[in-house]
Amino acid sequence: MNKRKRKFKKLLISVVLFFWAVVALYGFKQTDAGSSSSSLETVTIGYQKGDPFDIAKQRGEFVKKMKAKGYNVVFKQFQDGSALMQALKAGSVDYARTGDTPPVFALSTGTKLTYIAGSTSKAKGSGILVSKSSNISSIKDLKGKKIAYTKGTSSQYMVLAALKKAGLSTDDVTLVNMDQSSASVAFSKGKVDAWASWDPYTAQAEINQNAKLLVNGSGITNNRDYILALQSYAKENTEVSKYLVKYLQEDMEWANNNQSELVTMMSKSLNVSKSVVKKLVSRRSFGIYTMSSKYVKEEQKIADLFYEEGFIEKKVTVSDSGDYD
Repeated sequence: MNKRKRKFKKLLISVVLFFWAVVALYGFKQTDAGSSSSSLETVTIGYQKGDPFDIAKQRGEFVKKMKAKGYNVVFKQFQDGSALMQALKAGSVDYARTGDTPPVFALSTGTKLTYIAGSTSKAKGSGILVSKSSNISSIKDLKGKKIAYTKGTSSQYMVLAALKKAGLSTDDVTLVNMDQSSASVAFSKGKVDAWASWDPYTAQAEINQNAKLLVNGSGITNNRDYILALQSYAKENTEVSKYLVKYLQEDMEWANNNQSELVTMMSKSLNVSKSVVKKLVSRRSFGIYTMSSKYVKEEQKIADLFYEEGFIEKKVTVSDSGDYD
């Protein structure tokens, strides 16, 4: 009987050891998988609400595709392009999505940038807003008026280019520099006569603040999205940039083909009504393409105007920032 007990005990110990080995092996494999995940190279992207990266972030496919290629994407949100340029210069982000003007200011102060990609035009959603009840009916009527804008953003170029086209200068108006949230409040209270802005601010003002676009960007500026990186990072990470443009463009194609879902998604992200997002979406198409000489010429035009008007001290040659076809 004792022999049987000893045999049973040995058998029981063998079974326990077997299961322990299986568990240990499984645990090792799980830990190894965790190590593999943590070994992904982190890519930090700076974005603004409602921009192409925000769409990609909300949809979720971009992160999955980048992860499959060995990259862990981290998103950081900023209020405007000026803040994004500062973050890029400081190394807080690897890529930044801004409008057309912030890169010009950054280049003028010596930041060594490379343009990675440019977008389709956002001209119809960018412009100068006035109240519907205002007697201002043309840019020339802005003479002697107060115009809110945000320094270092596309709204500043919009004002300068629109005034120049109408034969006016900055001496003919009073420019009031403030962030877009403050400008929205000032505009609604009548503390400024006009407000230079972009979507979703313009769409929101048109729907909720009795505003109209006195002029949009058509014939003045295309107000494109630009994706940028420091030159040093861009040179060492050409593969990352290639995947970034490819997968972001796939999200833009999805946005064009799934507008109903896009409106619902962006409404939640922007925390605005669907009617605002519908207006935004209705006046633009989405697309991200590798930087080209066409975009360089547009950026050079902006740089030249800012230099002529004395808003930047150093003359900028945009083509020096990278090799563009």
